Formats: sequence, C-alpha cells, structure tokens
Amino acid sequence: MENMFFTNPYLSDIKNRIDEALEELVLHKMAGNEAPTMSLVRDILLVGGKRFRPILALLAFDAAGGKDESVVMDLALASEIIHTATLIHDDVYDQSKTRRGMPTLHTSHGLSHAIIAGDYLFVIGFSLGGKYDNIVIEKMAKSAANLASGELLQFEHISNLSTTPENYYSIVDGKTAGVFASACSCAGIIAGANSDVIKSLENFGIELGRAFQLVDDLLDLTGDTSMGKPKGTDVHEGKMTLPLIHSLTILHGIEREQLADILNNFSDDRWQELTTLLVKSGSFEYVEQLIMNHIDRALNHLDLLPESNAKNLMKDIAIASQNRRL
Repeated sequence: MENMFFTNPYLSDIKNRIDEALEELVLHKMAGNEAPTMSLVRDILLVGGKRFRPILALLAFDAAGGKDESVVMDLALASEIIHTATLIHDDVYDQSKTRRGMPTLHTSHGLSHAIIAGDYLFVIGFSLGGKYDNIVIEKMAKSAANLASGELLQFEHISNLSTTPENYYSIVDGKTAGVFASACSCAGIIAGANSDVIKSLENFGIELGRAFQLVDDLLDLTGDTSMGKPKGTDVHEGKMTLPLIHSLTILHGIEREQLADILNNFSDDRWQELTTLLVKSGSFEYVEQLIMNHIDRALNHLDLLPESNAKNLMKDIAIASQNRRL
C-alpha cells in the first residue's frame, strides 16, 4: 500500500496546508534576528516528513466540531516543531549519523550546534502554544515533561535485561503515546468540545501511539527500510523493545542465556540466532496481537464522536498504522 498521506486527496491537501504554514513561519523567522539559528534547522523542518502529528491535530479538531482551521494551526505546527526538536536531541543521545538519508545535525554542524538548535525549536513550539488557554498550555507542558521523563527512563533501561512490560509502557506513554494524546486532546479543547469528547480524543491518541511504537519495534527487527526504519537500530543501541522483553520472559534455561548473550554482545552476524529465539518464544505474534488490541481500543474511543469525514480519516489512519503504511 502506498503512503496514504500522499494518495488520499483530503490528507494530501491537509499536509500541503501544514507545509505552507510551516514555510511561512520559517521565512518570517529567517527575516529577523533569529536567522542564524533558524538556518540550522530550516532544511530539517521543511524537507521530508509525513506531518503525522499536525495532521492528527487538525483531524481531531475537525472531528470534535471545530470550524475555523486557522485557530488550531499553531497547535499543529507546534506539535511538528517540538517533534523535530526531540529528533535532533535523540540523534545526539543515540549518536546517530544519518536521518532520512541525510547527515544528522550534530554530525554536520557539531554537538553544541545540535543541542542549541533542538532547544531553539522547543522554544518556538511552546511560543506557538502560548496563544491558547491555560488548560492547553498546561497539557503541552505536561506532555513535554513526560517526554523528558520517558527519555530518562529509557536511558536507565538501556541493555537492562530485567526491563518489564510496565517499564516499557511507561517509556512509550511518555515519549510517543503521550505526545499523540496531547495533540488530539488539545485540538478538542480548542474546538470547544465537551469533556467526554476531549477524553475520548486523548485516549485515542494514547492507544494509537502505543500501537505506533509497537510497530516501530517490529520494524527494527524485520528491517523494512521502505518504512524508514533501518534494521537493528534499537538492538544495536541496547533499547529494550517489547518483543525482546517478552522473549526474555518466555524463554528459560539455555535459550534464555543464549538470548541474553546475544543482546549483551550483539553484532549483525547474530541476526539469525536472535530471530530464531524470537520466533520460538512467539514474541512476534504476541506483539502483533497487542498492536491489533491497541488499534481496536483506539477505534472504540472514537465512537463518541459524531460521524464526519475527519473521524473516518482518523479511523483509516489507525488501521493503516498497524502496518505503518503512513
């Protein structure tokens, strides 16, 4: 299946409007005294990216009864800009050399420039969110704080073979699911939706974000580069993804010791060993079932919303994300 953000005319049109608004913002910043800093991140912001988070925010606004898209566009841009800031910092933490086939910012410009650029984008993102009511600002701030906590928790569990599923979901809810939930619920608030609809949008974002991350876990182990995920990135970095956690829990004796040795001393020539153990423990099937469960729950949370094209597109995105065809 082709990328639905480009093949679906409605989604493609939304993406184009986001791109135009983002370009206008960048040009405005380039014309002032922020030009040197913005020039560092201009290409990262404008080139590539599916705009998944801002599209989700605009759809949630529409599905919640919002009428004037211009009032929520700054929230949508903030979600994309803050996401980009986290990518820049993640690349520093992970010492990644490339992203989307291009040198990472710390590789091309140095560590200090990358850290400053990421910090700058966080400031821009929150300045865009500062125009909204306090409840939106508070949700955005809480999401950012949880993101930092999730990042720190992930560091603490690098190469930790005792990591539990509960630890894993705490990381995911901070880094991925919480961000989705914040974008959707804040959009609902801006649309003037009631508390039940806002909560439904928040829960939709949480479940979609969990499924999204679990698919990412599987892509790391299967190496579908067409989906933008090189094989083995997480394994090489010692990140404890759920398939690995599950397999460590299920296997015992010599096989569990073998898996521990593979993870502690991983190299590309041990892929077959790792895959064999993951298959034997049923970890691929286990995670695939969890993905379906999270998607089903995400869809159920949309039931409270009135029927609309935006709601149907949110459902389509959730279903498509099951195989990361986005």
